[in-house]
Amino acid sequence: MVAWNSMLSNIYFIRLEIVRQHVRFRQSAGIMGHKSGFVNIIGNPNVGKSTLMNAMVGEKLSIITSKMQTTRHRIKGIVNGEDFQIVYSDTPGILKPVYKLQESMLKTVDTALSDADVLLYVTDMVESIDKNIEYLDKLKMAEVPVMILINKIDLTDQPALIKLVEQWKVLVPNSEIIPISAKEKFNLEYVFARILANLPEGLPYFPKDELTDRNERFFAQEIIREKILLFYDKEVPYSVEIEVESFKDEEKLLRIAAVIHVSRETQKGIIIGHRGEALKRVGTAARIDMEEFFSKKVFLELFVKVTKEWRDKEIQLRNFGYEQQ
Repeated sequence: MVAWNSMLSNIYFIRLEIVRQHVRFRQSAGIMGHKSGFVNIIGNPNVGKSTLMNAMVGEKLSIITSKMQTTRHRIKGIVNGEDFQIVYSDTPGILKPVYKLQESMLKTVDTALSDADVLLYVTDMVESIDKNIEYLDKLKMAEVPVMILINKIDLTDQPALIKLVEQWKVLVPNSEIIPISAKEKFNLEYVFARILANLPEGLPYFPKDELTDRNERFFAQEIIREKILLFYDKEVPYSVEIEVESFKDEEKLLRIAAVIHVSRETQKGIIIGHRGEALKRVGTAARIDMEEFFSKKVFLELFVKVTKEWRDKEIQLRNFGYEQQ
């Protein structure tokens, strides 16, 4: 395993040096204009898209849990340099929709395929290579650079990875195949260099001091939802939506009141728990994370409300900020 890691590292540094030489050449020739563009991350659930997004942006913007369908919205993370702006987008995992909520999530993926300047398709060493094959067909027809990022290579050996790389080369011949470990941040500098090399020249899309296109209320909601995904099992986490009703930014304190919407009355009891202990656990964990994220003391109030079958009601989904057909 040590020799395998050493070989990967040598390949990585050789490829990275080639990219650096290319950048130095462009600089010396005076042809380095400002670059900007959208780098959209797509793939099946649980392959590490959100881990990759957070690592590339350098901030925790996307929820990370071991459960499927963690990401529901398209979340943009903006990375700025003196002569570039990269707008990363984390997207929901590709799935067969059952609810209107999932139809909205899949539409987000389709939009990401169509408006990208660079596409990152994240897979891993475990999933079947032909899962959701129709989306691989869309990658083959893409008119922008496509990178297939094989994640979690720290969980495999050299022969298995070489075999998988060759399979991907055949399946999506117009793509660049890059083995990575998003969790260990292995090969991500090279991915960044390849993104920068493929990014079109243009003016920035957002002010240079912006980190994301989402507001503070959104991240408060996501932090609460992350704790519910972590603390509850089975159907309950997937039947929950968070709505921040009040967000007051005082001099030394953030006062936040949020409603946890559930689909059924029985789920309300599960969320609250015996003597409110389960809800208190969620609130405490969410408040601690919010204080770190916002760099400020937080007073958090949580309420639970039954909003029957909200996942299949277009008006309710629209109110929650989901894109509709």
